[in-house]
Amino acid sequence: MALQTSAEAPLPVGDVSRLIGGWIDRLGAVWVEGQITQLSRRPGAGVVFLTLRDPSHDISVSVTCFRQVFDRIADVVTEGARVVVLAKPEWYAPRGQLSLRATEIRPVGIGELLVRLELLKKSLAGEGLFALDRKKPLPFLPQLIGLVCGRASAAERDVLENARRRWPAVRFEVRNTAVQGVHAVNQVVQAVRELDELPEVDVIVVARGGGSVEDLLPFSDEQLIRTVAACRTPVVSAIGHEPDSPLLDLVADVRASTPTDAAKRIVPDVGEELDRVQQLRDRALRTVRGLLDREERGLAHALGRPSMGHPQRMVDEREAEVDALIGRGRRVLGHLLDRADSELAHTRARVVALSPAATLERGYAVLQRADGHVVRDPADAGAAGDALRARVSGGEFVVRVAE
Repeated sequence: MALQTSAEAPLPVGDVSRLIGGWIDRLGAVWVEGQITQLSRRPGAGVVFLTLRDPSHDISVSVTCFRQVFDRIADVVTEGARVVVLAKPEWYAPRGQLSLRATEIRPVGIGELLVRLELLKKSLAGEGLFALDRKKPLPFLPQLIGLVCGRASAAERDVLENARRRWPAVRFEVRNTAVQGVHAVNQVVQAVRELDELPEVDVIVVARGGGSVEDLLPFSDEQLIRTVAACRTPVVSAIGHEPDSPLLDLVADVRASTPTDAAKRIVPDVGEELDRVQQLRDRALRTVRGLLDREERGLAHALGRPSMGHPQRMVDEREAEVDALIGRGRRVLGHLLDRADSELAHTRARVVALSPAATLERGYAVLQRADGHVVRDPADAGAAGDALRARVSGGEFVVRVAE
C-alpha cells in the first residue's frame, strides 16, 4: 500500500528500510538463472559469496549460500559458468542491500543450453528474423569495413591481413570487445550499434575464433540477435569454424565459415579483378574488330558492284530513257494537237455554215421592228407606215410597211 508521507511528516530511513524488507520477504523463494561473475570462498568461512549476472541486460545481484550448499557443485562450477539457483531474496536493513540466500545451486548443462537455444531459435524464426528476404546484399567494393573482434586476436589478424592482401586500399574501423564471458554481449552489441550509426561504414564483420558451446553463447544472445536484425548496414558473421553455428549466423546477412572466409567475401581480389578487366577488354577488342571486319567486307562487296565501278552508266541509261519518254511525249502531244486542229476546223466549218451571216450572204434578209423583235409573220410587221430595219449581208437599212 502507498504510504501517506509529506515533507512535514517524513518516514525515517529505518522505517523505509524495514518496510522494503517486509515487502521483499513476501516474495518467497524463487528459481533464478544467471552467470557467475565473482566467486569468493574464504578459507574457513562457512558462507560463500558470489555475484549472479544477467549477461543480456547487464544486471547483477549478490548471492550467499552456506559452504555445504556450494561444495556440492564446487568441482563443476567456476566463474563464468551458468547456473540455476533456488534462493530467497533478503534485505539487509542496516546497509539497504538486497541479496539472495541460495539453498540449492544447479549448473546448467550443455544439453539444457542447446534446448534453450533451439527454443529461442524457433521463437526468433517465427518472428521472421531469419527470413531470406531480410538479407541485404554486400557491396562490391566497400570503402570502410567495420570489424568487431577480440583485442589482438587471431580472428582480427586473419580478417585484416587477408582483406588487405586481396585489396590493399581497403580501410577498417575496428572495435575490440570481449568475445566471451559476462561482458561480451553488452560490448558486442554496443560496438555493432556504433558502427551501424556511422554512415561511411559499408559492411560490419563480427569475428571470433572457434570455441566451446559456452564460449560462443554470447553470439546466440537474443539482445545481440535483435540488434543485428535492426541494422541498416549489411552484417557478416564470422564466428568459430565450420561446425560452429551460433544464432548470429542465421540473422546475419552473410555467414562466413571462418574469419579468413569473411575477408574473402567482403572484398574482391585485386589480381582476379585485374584479370577480369583484361578479359573484358580483350573481349571488347575482339568484338570491335569483328564488327570492323564485317563492315569492311560489306563495303568491299558494295564497291564491287557494276553500279559502283561505272556509276555514270546508270545516269546514261536514265538519260536515254528520259529522251525516249520526251520524244514519245512530243509525238503523242503532236498527234493530239493535229487531231484537235482537225476537229476544230470541222466544227468551225459547221458553225460557219449554220451561222446567220452565211444565210444572209445567200441573199436572205432579217426584218426587225423598232423594239428589236424579229418579224416572222406578216402580222408581226405592224401598221402601214411603220418603220422596220432590214439586215442583209452587206449591212442594214430601213423599210416601211405598205398598206
